[in-house]
Amino acid sequence: MHRARLVSVLEGIRVIDCSIAMAGPFAAQRLGDLGADVIKVEPVTGEWQRHVSAGGATGDRINVSFLSLNRNKRSLAVDLKAPSGRSVLLDLVRTADVFLQNYRPGVAARLGVDYESLTQVNSRLIYVSISGFGESGPYRDRAGQDLILQGMSGAMLSTGKSGDTPVPAGQYLADAITAYTAFEGALAALYHRERTGDSQLVQINMLDAITTLQMQELSVFATGGKPQQRSAQPHGHVYIRAPYGAFATLDGHIILAFPPLRKLGALIGESSFLDMADEVDAWTRRDEIFAKTRERLRSRTSASWLELFSAHDVWAGPVYGYADLVADPQIQHNGTFVEYRHETEGLVKTPGFPITFSKTPSRVTRGAPLVGQHTRDVLRDLGYDDSRIEALLNDGTVLETLP
Repeated sequence: MHRARLVSVLEGIRVIDCSIAMAGPFAAQRLGDLGADVIKVEPVTGEWQRHVSAGGATGDRINVSFLSLNRNKRSLAVDLKAPSGRSVLLDLVRTADVFLQNYRPGVAARLGVDYESLTQVNSRLIYVSISGFGESGPYRDRAGQDLILQGMSGAMLSTGKSGDTPVPAGQYLADAITAYTAFEGALAALYHRERTGDSQLVQINMLDAITTLQMQELSVFATGGKPQQRSAQPHGHVYIRAPYGAFATLDGHIILAFPPLRKLGALIGESSFLDMADEVDAWTRRDEIFAKTRERLRSRTSASWLELFSAHDVWAGPVYGYADLVADPQIQHNGTFVEYRHETEGLVKTPGFPITFSKTPSRVTRGAPLVGQHTRDVLRDLGYDDSRIEALLNDGTVLETLP
């Protein structure tokens, strides 16, 4: 028996994305990148992210934040508080494989779209629920905002100098790792269903996601008994020996990652390193080593140091801004960024999907939709005739927006 060849990994899988902001939409976009039919179900006023623009990049009709997190989706704009709107959603659920939401705990049950309710309609449904802190417990009702989670994670005190104000990551780290965790959970549950036919509730919370990301660091603390102690110099990480961090050069900055001290001493002209032991002095004299390295590296340009370190197999690299990153030859070789033409926003250049499949590559088949852009198409997919669709449009249950 021969199985049909697939063009995309998740071809034939339908995902209902009822999430907002970043973590949920990013996870759903990943599924869409692999070929799933992702239907973004949003209010007739549009999802929250449509009205909040990171960096002031408002776009034409779609801001860049929304644009970046919602490609490869169709938009169905429907009022779920109206009985007719909930009826539309239940019809859609009957055709779906994955339902993804990040409502505050309790909201899904009030709307009648919780796991128990929807699996009565579709017994094979994979239900992915994302929360900030968990579905129960003392923090269940707290807002799961990225920076708040970064602060709670402990990671901010693993870098920098003792006494300095903690510095957040330069990306929405908690949101991003939660998105990837939800993506993995959905795929694992789909594989389980393929083998058993069973539905499954998949619960992800941001606090656990960013905590378990620190598998090594927290094990060093909890099992190894090593305290998380920042010191006087701005080390890149409290659990890595010196020198480790970003260092100023004559014309910029470079990264240096725990090179052998004797080799480093010879290369930068610091004779005191020649008698030091990597696994002893590099811990007990960490601040001294960092300070002396910093003074030596200020004497030459970044390119000069990087060329020297590369020739002697010392781990070092540049400190990039985004302009440098986008222009980097390895980034260009990898095809890390994709470009496509959007109906209303013109040329879009954005990070693509980071996994390469030899037979079923990821694709961008459509850009982020306008609110309700595909309402009519989705309802036709469900078998609604034109008169019923017009009635729903006319009474405000659903909304259609054309490019």
